[in-house]
Amino acid sequence: MVSTALLRVLTTAALSFIHFQQTEKFMNIQPLSDRVVVQAQDAQEQTASGLYIPDSAKEKPQRGTVLAVGPGRVENGNHISMTVSAGDTVLYGKYAGTEVTLDGDDFIIMRESDILGIIQ
Repeated sequence: MVSTALLRVLTTAALSFIHFQQTEKFMNIQPLSDRVVVQAQDAQEQTASGLYIPDSAKEKPQRGTVLAVGPGRVENGNHISMTVSAGDTVLYGKYAGTEVTLDGDDFIIMRESDILGIIQ
């Protein structure tokens, strides 16, 4: 059972906007629960031997930068905070999350459990 005080804290945290700066402009985005907003790094343009990779042959990137994180999740009445934070570079599964476009920029919104690791 989740206490009323804990629900108020989580609701307040969920309603507050998380601001992040990206390419000289500010965006407001509010990931909920244990979700994170990731901007994928660009796919590799050139092989190690110097050959250029055409757009049709590029693999989907599996590495990106965390731009915003949700407040965490509630499990069995306990609040579990997020492990990742804004600014972390992470590895994620090839088909993880949902791709969205906001103001012409592409982002991926995924659950924290879809993140495989943090790159130090």
